[in-house]
Amino acid sequence: MDWGTLLAAVGGGSIAICGTVLADHLRHRHEDDRGVGTRRRAVYLEFITAAGVCHTRLRHIAGRAGTGTELDAATRAALDESGIHEARERLFIDASTSVAGAGQTMFEQLRVLQRTVAAGASPTSPAFHDAYHPYIGSVWAYRVAVREELEGRPLSPAAFGWAGWDGTDRCPTCRRGASPVV
Repeated sequence: MDWGTLLAAVGGGSIAICGTVLADHLRHRHEDDRGVGTRRRAVYLEFITAAGVCHTRLRHIAGRAGTGTELDAATRAALDESGIHEARERLFIDASTSVAGAGQTMFEQLRVLQRTVAAGASPTSPAFHDAYHPYIGSVWAYRVAVREELEGRPLSPAAFGWAGWDGTDRCPTCRRGASPVV
């Protein structure tokens, strides 16, 4: 028996088995990474959708009359019924640090808008716009963070022909109330 042939066959078989095991491990890791990305994308969309539902309800509430107690109850219901609290918890669990931070800032700005509407601010009031525009800016900051994480591509207001994310440059109410630049 030729020992060289036997050793070559055993060595070749070992290399083939190791290669197969490594390829299988890498395939599973790639599938797991793809699953995390898919799950994160779903959580990110769920959070911004819940915030959008709440924002729409708050704008509707801001357009109607009511007592302080009624407005407070209606704005709290808008937060609760939108599902934003649940979506925020899922965001904290699955999101990267940068997206979770942007989401928390967006949530805090939404709460400022909620309290402003509960205090009786109408959609055309300066108080409403003082809360509304920072919220819109935080929504765009969240979108930019998500896009950067998921696609690695930046996004700027200039891509839309805007001066900034918060919309004050395009808001007729804010432009009308702005003092002239000297």
